[in-house]
Amino acid sequence: MAQQHLDPPTGPAAVTAAASVKASASASASSDALASYLRAQATEFLRALRQHRETGGNGGPPARGQSRAGDGGAEESADAARSLRRSARRISGTLHTFRPLLDTDWSEAMRPELAWLSGTLAREHAYAARLERLLLALHRLSGSSAFPQQAAASAAAAGGTGPRPPLTPDRGNLTVGAAKAGALLERQLTLARTRAHSAALQALGSSRFHAVADSVAVLASEVPLVPGADGADLRPPAAAAEERLCDAVTALPLVTAGHPYNAEALVHGLSADTAPHPQDAPWHQVRLLLRLHRYAREVLHGEDAAVPFDGPLLAAGRALDRHRDASEAASAAASAARTPRIAPATAYALGVLHADQRHEVEAARFAFQQSWQKAPAVAP
Repeated sequence: MAQQHLDPPTGPAAVTAAASVKASASASASSDALASYLRAQATEFLRALRQHRETGGNGGPPARGQSRAGDGGAEESADAARSLRRSARRISGTLHTFRPLLDTDWSEAMRPELAWLSGTLAREHAYAARLERLLLALHRLSGSSAFPQQAAASAAAAGGTGPRPPLTPDRGNLTVGAAKAGALLERQLTLARTRAHSAALQALGSSRFHAVADSVAVLASEVPLVPGADGADLRPPAAAAEERLCDAVTALPLVTAGHPYNAEALVHGLSADTAPHPQDAPWHQVRLLLRLHRYAREVLHGEDAAVPFDGPLLAAGRALDRHRDASEAASAAASAARTPRIAPATAYALGVLHADQRHEVEAARFAFQQSWQKAPAVAP
């Protein structure tokens, strides 16, 4: 990442919404497509809910080092929970993008409930993945050969993130503190994961969830369009979603992201202030807007919508996922470092780990802007 100044996205990726609308003139973009998409996602939600109940609804990601073998029910339950999250996100995002065509009171009441459900179900997996990410990083930084296969897989998955200047920690001190730092992280994140699992189970048994499921069941058979929405063109609201995405990308601090190491991200990393780093928020917002853009394309194009995302735009989305994961992992390391009365070597290892994950944040930003500039014009 030697480039010091990165120009804002230009060319095909910065195509205007108006041009996008013209490019998609051949798409099937009536309210019938919207109703069909929402019904399909509602049906998938109900199917996943039935599967979750049939498998006991008690599954989740296995603990570190635990095998899935002989635990098919838990795996199926976890898959069902992922499907529930997936369909809930798509319904909520579609209600947001195409809200002018939908009954306002109904959609505005349903969207926050779907967001609550999706967020509640996502936390357990997020804590498990964050712990695995941090432990692998600790082993890599301390020179440990533990989890060689997992480390190799992680390195392969991280391909294309761009070069990253190597850290040069004191290997001796890091090795001494890494084991205790890993144990501390495992205690904290396993506890958080256990609580998230309990919260998910409680949510799925609550009257609030049953109300959401009832609303989705109605949606599977009847989509509440506003009067006069029959035959309405879906391309303008989809184009507006793309325009919001392009505007948000243009506003990103890509010049700062071009630096190989953004020291500003570390200034307050281990301070007593636990607020998320303000530099990360615009990138998280772009990730959400890119997801809404993707869902809008699915509404308009169905299965064909995935084709443009197989290239640079898909890579851009994956870079933003890595950015989110690394940002949250860095926050977890900083939080652990604030634990009272920990040994200096442990705090040192957590500080190096925090810096490593902030490096990953910068690498993901660089990878995103590279992919975005290469992305073709993607019309809604």
